[in-house]
Amino acid sequence: MSAYWLMKSEPDSFSIDDLARSPRKTTFWDGVRNFQVRNMFRDHMMVGDGVLFYHSSTAVPGVVGLARVASGPKIDPTQFDPDDHHYDPASQLSAPRWMGVDVKFTRKLKRVIPLSELRAHAHELGDFPLIRKANRLSVMPVSADQWGIIISLE
Repeated sequence: MSAYWLMKSEPDSFSIDDLARSPRKTTFWDGVRNFQVRNMFRDHMMVGDGVLFYHSSTAVPGVVGLARVASGPKIDPTQFDPDDHHYDPASQLSAPRWMGVDVKFTRKLKRVIPLSELRAHAHELGDFPLIRKANRLSVMPVSADQWGIIISLE
């Protein structure tokens, strides 16, 4: 793997179990409407990159599984569908604004690594975007060292 990422999903919308049950254990990560994340999909993510799958907006938010990036960037079709809650009327077929990537399930962790535990390891994790105040990004880079520390907590 050349790079690592953390991708947040609300388990009521799409959980690690949903990913594991997806055809070929793979799904397209759609619906992101943040330019910074779009640019990560478009410019930085590569097939084979590691993904920490994180459940947010739940009683115990935390890292629940591992996945990998399974495609290069693709146009997110939900931006063009007026019946989809991710519809973006400003996006045009001739100039799409939003991208995504395919994500493939690797495995569930033996246990959830809760956000509170990640915060307790802030010194070792250094400048880890997830534990910064007011960080709302749904996708964020993870360094190789941070990846190793988080996996070691399993």
